[in-house]
Amino acid sequence: MKTCDGAEFSLRGLRSERRRGAVRPESGCEARQFSVPLPSLRLTVNCKLAGSVTLAAPVIAARAMARLQSFVCHTPERLIRSVMHEIRVHNTLSGKVEPFVPLKPGEIRMYTCGPTVYDYAHIGNFRTFVFQDILRRFLRLRGFKLTHVMNLTDVDDRIIANAAKAGVSIRDYTEKFIQAFYADCRTLSVESPEHWIRATDHIDDMVALIQRLQKNTYTYPSEGSLYYRIAKFKDYGKLSKIDLTGIQAGARVDNDRYDKESARDFALWKAPKPGEHFWETPIGAGRPGWHIECSAMAMKYLGETLDIHTGGVDLAFPHHENEIAQSEAATGKPFVRYWLHAEHLLVEGEKMSKSLGNFFTLRDLFAKGYKPSALRFALASVPYRRQLNFTFDGLQQATSSVERLRNFAARLKQEKFPAGSQPAIAERIAKAADDFDAGLSDDLNTAQALAAVYDLVREANIAMDKGEFRQGELAAVQDLLANFDRVFAVLEDNDAEKLKALGYADASSGLDDAAIEKLVAERQAARQRRDFAASDRIRKELAERGILLEDAKDGSVRWKRK
Repeated sequence: MKTCDGAEFSLRGLRSERRRGAVRPESGCEARQFSVPLPSLRLTVNCKLAGSVTLAAPVIAARAMARLQSFVCHTPERLIRSVMHEIRVHNTLSGKVEPFVPLKPGEIRMYTCGPTVYDYAHIGNFRTFVFQDILRRFLRLRGFKLTHVMNLTDVDDRIIANAAKAGVSIRDYTEKFIQAFYADCRTLSVESPEHWIRATDHIDDMVALIQRLQKNTYTYPSEGSLYYRIAKFKDYGKLSKIDLTGIQAGARVDNDRYDKESARDFALWKAPKPGEHFWETPIGAGRPGWHIECSAMAMKYLGETLDIHTGGVDLAFPHHENEIAQSEAATGKPFVRYWLHAEHLLVEGEKMSKSLGNFFTLRDLFAKGYKPSALRFALASVPYRRQLNFTFDGLQQATSSVERLRNFAARLKQEKFPAGSQPAIAERIAKAADDFDAGLSDDLNTAQALAAVYDLVREANIAMDKGEFRQGELAAVQDLLANFDRVFAVLEDNDAEKLKALGYADASSGLDDAAIEKLVAERQAARQRRDFAASDRIRKELAERGILLEDAKDGSVRWKRK
């Protein structure tokens, strides 16, 4: 693109960052504008009259989009527009979809409530963890520097009771389930946050936070425990919109989990009961309440004001409401700017329950023969604020959807396309990329993002079948698939390896991609020398090991695992 050196450069959405530089355009030039969707950039503005000028822009992300008002000379060259959409998220605190603007441009501090490790995590838990992983991956794709913390609640009422019943320490009881959770995350391609943190490693931080609340007179003692006085915090209920009218002053609740109807002063520090594990601390012997754990740990690693806090919708009250009350009473600052909550998961239209026989861990489903990639796809396919009805028919459809995408990626890699370019197809790829970004930017609308890619896959396959797909479009569509997989993480055909690592046998166990490619090449060589007996034997051997072959019209061979 040829331009004059006259340009106005500005950043929208950054209050403190603004850069301008402009000169009057030469005659014969037309003022136009375009958006530059890069997280950082150096921009060179060229003109035959004035040579070139290089402009440096600071980190740009989300709403802080670089926008260039330029003077574009009249040339036959086509101006290509590539615009990243403004990221908007539904903030539970305001009840509205808002533009997302981090406190510090280009950087995000995010906290996720992790599992309470009293048992194996179930698919309802992982609906939330896959949501936060999609969010994390999308923000990184957009160029943000992310500091992400996920806690592991390894002390609460249930853990203490279960450990006592088993006759082991809390640490020994929870270690098995923590390691299982890590393995489940790896299997489901959930990225590790920058910090995994365990509650029992931060007792001192919790005690220090309670002492700050004591100093600010938000606490009172009763029978060896310390309670938070919710009536003193005037904004109590601003997240969950709870009505505190009629609540008796001084009424208390000792359980960590309770309904809105049971809202009371809650325990910050619990006096030990006979036989329970406890810590000796400056505020007395005991153990922390559940809610103080996340407040203390989040602020230790992320500061007193976080950009994003995620969790399941069931945590909004009382857990997150109490986190806000504790943290803001201690600091006098807003605790979290954007609260994002994932909706519940149903199983075949019913609430998941062991009594109904519809309670599933990841390992239950893997034992039934389902693939990790299919489960991840199914959990990601419904936007996080919509209730997800998990069905086995839906899981089978997810399996087919993943295979369809992998087959398309393999076709792009293995087939030979005519040289040249098809402008209509190039524009269609660009539109799909734009729609993909638009979907994820719109409150993480995964359904729209998936539709954008799958519509392109259908149309591109048709174009390939007709011989209309050209080599010139190959790089663009592969780039789109790469960006898709940086978020959804289902393209790599590694289900067998993941299941093997968890101890589940697979029909193709022992055959990695290189070994499969070697056998496919041997079969191709046998076909070329017309040794069809050897060719059929190799095909049968691969089929018995779960590998299906598809011979393409151009003589190439595509393969896939069952």
